[in-house]
Amino acid sequence: MFSVMAGPMPHYTDTTKRFLLAAKYAEIAALEQLAANCRLVISMTSLIHQLQRERGASNVYLASQGQRFSNQLQAQHAQSIQAEDTLKSQLNAMYLNDAEQAGNMRLLGSIAVALQGMDNVSFLRDQIKATKISALASTQAYCRLINSLLAVIFEAADVAGDPVITRRLVALFNFIQGKEFAGQERAWGAIGFAETHFNTSLCERLEHLQQQQQHHVDIFLEFCDEHARSLWQATQQSDATQQQAKLRAMIKQLADGSPIDGQLSEIWYDVASSRIDGMQNVEEWLTNELITLTAERLQQAIKSLKNHKKLLQTLTEQASAADRPLTVLFDPTVPGLQGSEGHRETTSPNNGLSAHRSFYDLLCEQSEHIRQMSSELDAARQAINEQKTIDRAKLLLMQQWQLTESQAYRRLQKHAMEQNLRIADIAGRVVNSTPAR
Repeated sequence: MFSVMAGPMPHYTDTTKRFLLAAKYAEIAALEQLAANCRLVISMTSLIHQLQRERGASNVYLASQGQRFSNQLQAQHAQSIQAEDTLKSQLNAMYLNDAEQAGNMRLLGSIAVALQGMDNVSFLRDQIKATKISALASTQAYCRLINSLLAVIFEAADVAGDPVITRRLVALFNFIQGKEFAGQERAWGAIGFAETHFNTSLCERLEHLQQQQQHHVDIFLEFCDEHARSLWQATQQSDATQQQAKLRAMIKQLADGSPIDGQLSEIWYDVASSRIDGMQNVEEWLTNELITLTAERLQQAIKSLKNHKKLLQTLTEQASAADRPLTVLFDPTVPGLQGSEGHRETTSPNNGLSAHRSFYDLLCEQSEHIRQMSSELDAARQAINEQKTIDRAKLLLMQQWQLTESQAYRRLQKHAMEQNLRIADIAGRVVNSTPAR
């Protein structure tokens, strides 16, 4: 004979409550890690900016055989080293404590590659100072180091679990990538002016870099906020941008190799640097906004956790009058027996708002919050996935046709224009049509 317990039967256990709260704790922990990653990204962007300036000054110094920019280069080295030290200190504090923390494998791997480059940049500087390296080789070395730092920012955006922050990281990554191509344009232009002539190949390379800048700026404009857009428009209308446009037109006219005054290298460098400094203002807004947003999202999650705890305490103190409270077992909005959608259930849940129904509503609210975040995150990550596809397609074309990276990108771009499609769409076709090895 079974005994009957007095009072209403409990419809959720302490374990269920703890898992409900555990989901909020996990969200907070993820946001705290994301905030740390954003601080890391900001230090990365600062170092990239200094290295871009160092690369440009090195080009003028080397192309002029050490006759120009000696003092500027020495001062720039000091600023770059300071940015390096700041980043390394931050990385040590984040990841290398007494008990080394676990983290995302790809992100940590990207950091290791970037650090290896930073460990050896002093050798590059010594080579430049002694003019034992060409301007081209120096530019290549700086570009590789900067690209390794950009890879860290890309991975930080890829592993971000908050859709709002992910959108801003995508905007920041693409803007920095566009700014990097602006820096490479400055470098190639400085080489051409310092060597007192241009040729068709160099002019085509400069035009390609301008197109690359526009591609990444377009993505930045899609994911940034309105204030960042207005800052970018101000940069576009600046005197530096207008002056660089005139110099670009001059370079096109010099494609036949006509001799020019080498002193124009300093004018080009100053004008291109002024434009990039204007871009730096946009970059600073993006990084400051990241810090603000991560703090706001974290506070929202903490507030939500407190509200969950208060409501659970209230529910625990309430008595349940429901014989059959609404749960996932009897929720008609949850998929059940296939083919039974048109059949009415013989019993229906109690329509009274019991404490346990409120608890289930809280569960549903949290599930919807997670679902909505995942949906928004998928949309934000589309740009990241497309960039991966483009990079993969470029690599396949380089391997198959022995092309340079620029040539591979131009081939994708040409086919996209001919077929009136996006580059990402053409890249997807290349990747899907190439047999796996």
